[in-house]
Amino acid sequence: MGRKAVSRRRFLQTAAAGMTGLAAPLSPAQATAGPAAGESKPTRFQVACMTLPYARFPLRRALTGIRDAGYRHVAWGTTHQEGSDKRVPVMPADAAPARAKELAARCRDLGLEPVMMFSDIYPEAKNAVAVLRRRIEQAAAARIPQVLTFGSTRDGGRKLWLERFRALGPIARDHGVLIVIKQHGGATGSGEACARITREVNDDGIRVNYDAGNVMDYLRLPPAKVIADLQACADQVRSFCIKDHRDFPPPHQDCGPGLGEIDHYRLLHLVAFTGRVMPLCCENIFAPRVRRPEKPEGVDALARRAREFLELVIAGVQATT
Repeated sequence: MGRKAVSRRRFLQTAAAGMTGLAAPLSPAQATAGPAAGESKPTRFQVACMTLPYARFPLRRALTGIRDAGYRHVAWGTTHQEGSDKRVPVMPADAAPARAKELAARCRDLGLEPVMMFSDIYPEAKNAVAVLRRRIEQAAAARIPQVLTFGSTRDGGRKLWLERFRALGPIARDHGVLIVIKQHGGATGSGEACARITREVNDDGIRVNYDAGNVMDYLRLPPAKVIADLQACADQVRSFCIKDHRDFPPPHQDCGPGLGEIDHYRLLHLVAFTGRVMPLCCENIFAPRVRRPEKPEGVDALARRAREFLELVIAGVQATT
């Protein structure tokens, strides 16, 4: 057997092993655990689709579409259109934890393991501590390992963020939940800026979520500098909001992975051997300059394409040759 054939067989074996690992549900404790010192085991990537791309359709249709597109993991978005004109939160901020547990059970009955939920509040908001505390309780009841937040630290907000995250970190840890902060323009527009906050907070309950599309978009960075930004914060990153971005042809716009200018091989290579569990949650799956689908079946097709692309990238960056 020739060298090329052997390499191809190894690649396929690695791909199959990696995709098997993607489907395995994990407890919150497993999902926040890191590797022991000196280890370089493959990262256990969990390719998930957010319900957000299905926001124009009912939540139930979003969940069945995500399942039928081949996903085994899901991230809860913000709202969905239920009926002709009614927008309903996926999980209201004031909902009892039991309600989150019920929705998580519905997801699992469909074969979808929830890995992340939006907090739907900025850390600098007046009621942020109370809402984030409730989100932690909801996530713990639902056995969802990560709660996502983002906002702005301008106008002296950085001090407030530090104070609040120092208070929330122990609460998150006590519940087996991780709060992750992603980039959202301004003073927290880069991963490096978010990592400066998490390093100063210095609590295992507070870490970084990386959104390459947001970094390229809000900061108007070229793709190579996005990779450099991730490199500067990779030790703090525990999950991704997967979103690509394209500057050409104009107008510049966010899009699905592999349809923009960000090199996902270089991106995921930086975190491919952490030994951790790391959700990759598809937030944008749409094609640039193409009208978004009017029917949910069109969203299903784009969701499937995003999953297949990411699984191939994972197999490639973790292949042994």
